[in-house]
Parts: sequence; structure tokens; C-alpha cells
Amino acid sequence: MSRGGLIKERDEPERRCIVTGEVQPKRGLIRFVAGPDGTVVPDLAEKLPGRGIWVAADRSALDKAAAKGLFSRAAKAPVKAPEGLADLVEAALARRVVELVSLARKSGIAVAGFEKVKGWLAEGRAKVLLQASDGSERGKGKLWTPPGGRWFGCLTASELGLSFGRDHVIHGALAAGGLTDKVILEAGRLTGLRGHDGGNTASGKE
Repeated sequence: MSRGGLIKERDEPERRCIVTGEVQPKRGLIRFVAGPDGTVVPDLAEKLPGRGIWVAADRSALDKAAAKGLFSRAAKAPVKAPEGLADLVEAALARRVVELVSLARKSGIAVAGFEKVKGWLAEGRAKVLLQASDGSERGKGKLWTPPGGRWFGCLTASELGLSFGRDHVIHGALAAGGLTDKVILEAGRLTGLRGHDGGNTASGKE
């Protein structure tokens, strides 16, 4: 049981955010390391060597960490954050989500298009509903979040289109699988950076 009475999932690892000072699950944080040149480097894959510096996946938290010298304090050494750090992290996260959805499509666990997505939802096959942040609210409202699943509206129609090899995609769905779990993780972080839910009107949205 974590703070607030929420049940933790499978004893997931936690880290402390250098901005808020709160200990929380890693899935809601972004790892940074100090590069050889003393510049802070985002480590989205969490594989780079060095002491990890963790910041909440939130634009205001990243801006504060960069502006207040909190990275240096955490690293216990003089380090600098690159200009527009939050923008860099947001762009990198968006690329990761697009690439993961593309891999899911190639693996046969992702579909695009209103009718195909509606079919997967009706069959109970969909675990994640993806809808473009700039898509029609009327059209998006005709679909629903999978029971026990997730909804994300953090990608634009053109970004979602890249995942499916098209110019634009408004509706997408993912079936259960390891790649889908990775999409949920990264899309959750991207939503934190973009600070909105895309104005989704889908019934039952979580």
C-alpha cells in the first residue's frame, strides 16, 4: 500500500523526485545522468551508466529543476541542463511512443481506423485506446475506453499516423502484450509533459 491508500503494483521500484522530494513509482519519473561534459542527459531507456537523477514527468518540475540548479545539487557536482530541457524530453518521449506503437502494429497487436478500432473494442480485444489530441471531439466520443484498459490522447493525428505508416490517424487500438505495456508507460510520461488529455470525450475514459 502506497501513500494515499493506493495499492502498489507488484512492488514496483520507486525513486525520489529531486524537485518535489516525494518518493514515487519510477513509471511516473524520468531518469537523468550527468554526461562526460557536465551536461544533464535524459535517460529515457534507463540504461545509461552513472548515478541516476530522477524528476517527475511534469513540465513544471523539469523547468524548476533546470532553473534552480537542482541537478547540480543532486549530482553533488556542477552540471548544466541544456536549453529547452522540457521540450527536448517531450520530443524524445513522443518519438518513443510513436516507435513503440509502430512496432506493435508490425507485431499484429495494433490497428487504426474508426471501424477497426470499434470492432476490437466490441470484441474485448483492445487494451488501449489511442486518439489524436487534435481529432474531432464528436468522432472520438463515439468510442470508449476498454474496460480495465487505458485511454491516451497525447499524440497528434500526424504523430499517430507515423506509427501506422499514414499521414494522419485519429483512432488506434492496442491488444494486450509486452509492447502495449511499454506504450502505456511512455504515453503516461508523455501525457505528464504535454499537460493535457487531448480533450477526450470517449465514454468511460479513465
